[in-house]
Amino acid sequence: MTIKFDFNQDAIVDNVTQALKEDIGIGDLTASLIPDAATTATIISRDDATLSGILWVNEVFAQLSPLITITWFFNDGDRISENDKLCELTGPANQLLSGERAALNFLQTLSGTATLVQQYTDSVSDLDVKILDTRKTIPGLRIAQKYAVRCGGGHNHRIGLYDGILIKENHILAAGSIDAAICAAKKIAYDIAVEIEIENFDELEQALSAQADIILLDNFDIAALKKAVEINQGRTQLEASGGITLNNVRAIAETGVDRISIGALTKDVYSIDLSMRFI
Repeated sequence: MTIKFDFNQDAIVDNVTQALKEDIGIGDLTASLIPDAATTATIISRDDATLSGILWVNEVFAQLSPLITITWFFNDGDRISENDKLCELTGPANQLLSGERAALNFLQTLSGTATLVQQYTDSVSDLDVKILDTRKTIPGLRIAQKYAVRCGGGHNHRIGLYDGILIKENHILAAGSIDAAICAAKKIAYDIAVEIEIENFDELEQALSAQADIILLDNFDIAALKKAVEINQGRTQLEASGGITLNNVRAIAETGVDRISIGALTKDVYSIDLSMRFI
């Protein structure tokens, strides 16, 4: 599978630079005991998962030594199985060991995110709905996690506050009304979709009258979501958010909403089990 990656490459470099700095510091004391003779190692999966993070692993070893080469047997977005050999690395033994933890941290964490997203997207794959992430990400790893969401078949909500408008309760209070907030947003961002979060049907009607591009239905139950879809009649996109789990995501999708945003995709992080072994 080929995952489109249109974020700034600098984000990967920055992530890896910081990871190596915090792990190696002034030098890897244990690896200094190891000769720099050429060695071959493999990374093995210990879980069934969806792979994500190859670009970060490549950057780890590129920063450590130009003599390290990596041959991948899978691509990001591929489904991998327990005991699969993901890649083979060749280079100085001490540098491979110095980069092992940082590389595996990226690969297992991003693959964990992609795997969770894959579970959500699989559960609604036959329905016309998008699974989206949120800004509830690990500080410093937003770009990486947003990429992992794509690897799992999900979609990105706005990357940050700079590339999308989502009007929430405090914005509405500050602006004076839903209509005022949406009108102000459309004046400053005529080429960006204006989304607004609402909590009841009265606010839904106001948002529809103000011609919001996307309306986020915050913590609506199934019955309320169905009613909102009926009221909307296809006039704008509806997004469900709040309290969504693998147990209820399909029922929510079946209400007819267009989008489902889930903070847990990147907030509730777990890692798949990987290991690197010298041959």
